[in-house]
Amino acid sequence: MVRDELLRLRARAEAEAASLAQDLEALFLASRDSNADDEHDPEGATIGFERAQLTALLAGARERIADVDDALRRVDAGTYGVCERCGRPIGDERLAARPFARFCMACA
Repeated sequence: MVRDELLRLRARAEAEAASLAQDLEALFLASRDSNADDEHDPEGATIGFERAQLTALLAGARERIADVDDALRRVDAGTYGVCERCGRPIGDERLAARPFARFCMACA
């Protein structure tokens, strides 16, 4: 059951990462052929800001994938739900909110 939930989280993060990577690539392509002075455009965010925002969101999605992969390894090793710092169980509430948590609340 835990494994299934982690796999669902991973699939969602992969889909998000793929979409963000596609958006970022489209932004790069659109801005490469443009000579617009977006730094002085009063109508909205700059291309640089959009690029930074997409890059940060993509990094976050990739980090979630890595976190879930690590949690899946802990499931396989039989250490899922055990705090890596103190060795005590991680509370059910914490795991429900953050299924890939590595530390209990006291150690986090």
